This record gives sequence, C-alpha cells and structure tokens, in this order.
Amino acid sequence: MTRIILIGYMGAGKTTVGKALARELGLPFYDLDWYIEERFRRTIPQIFAEKGEEGFRRIEQHVLHEVAEFEDLIISSGGGTPCFFDNMEYMNRQAMTVYLKATPETLFQHLKMGKTERPLLKGKTDEELIDFIRSSLATREPFYSRARYTLDISPLNDYDKIKDTVRLLRELLNI
Repeated sequence: MTRIILIGYMGAGKTTVGKALARELGLPFYDLDWYIEERFRRTIPQIFAEKGEEGFRRIEQHVLHEVAEFEDLIISSGGGTPCFFDNMEYMNRQAMTVYLKATPETLFQHLKMGKTERPLLKGKTDEELIDFIRSSLATREPFYSRARYTLDISPLNDYDKIKDTVRLLRELLNI
C-alpha cells in the first residue's frame, strides 16, 4: 500500500508535485482543500469567512482523518494542516509524509504566480507578503520538520523542474 502526504507552506508546490507524482504512479490524488470545498460546497475563503479559522481547522482535521484512511493515494495537505491539533502525528502514523521545503523567496515567487485566492494573503503588498511568509514559515517550520522526509525544492516554474522534483521525490521515498 502506498499512502503519501505532501506537506509544506502554501505555494510550495504540494498540489503541482502531488498531481505529477500521482500521474506517474497511477494513483489517485487528493488535494485536501479541494476535497473540503467539494464536500462542503463552499470555497475555503467562504468557510473561513463563515466559521473563522478555528471552525475551518476543525473541518480540515475531520476531512484529513477521513481521506488518510483511503489506500494507495497521494494527498496534498493544506499549508496549515500539520500545525493544528495532533494532525502531524496522525499523518506520520498514516502515511509517508514529505515536507516540500522552500525558501521564503521561492514561496513568494510561487504565490505571486498562483491565481487562487488565499484568505491569509489577501490585500498584502509585496513587502508585507514576503514578511508574512518569513514570519509564518518560522512558526510552522517546527511542525513541518516532523515529516518523515524533507525535499528541498527550487522554484517550480517550468515542466522540467516539476519533473525533476518528482524524480527526486521518488528516489527519496524509494518508489
């Protein structure tokens, strides 16, 4: 049985790398945020607005426990998922966990390229954004570093780099 959970800061490439890895291994791919949106028929920003961060984190924990019971799949967790409740310990028990580690500068580049609306970043200038990334990454790093594996990533700004990252990930996990 193969069960892999990718963790890391928003914009680290969890979904991009997860989809590419799942395609290569012929496994289903689940993005936890997408799964929540599908299940609750609301966007993450709507859930944040309606229930606040704490309400969202409880939903996220519940859905994580549901999806991480499935067999033979790749899961991309939300950026904050490992940092709440006992989520990191649970993920380590359930799966091979991989921290996609990126510098604040790489994360900034990815988030600037991304088109999705992220509630925690809304309305920030470039300077505020890089400061926010540095600060919150420092807070989340102790949780992320509990993953079984860590893979340093460079900017994933073209197909070859994504392919290369998937190859390195397969080597790291021996799959």
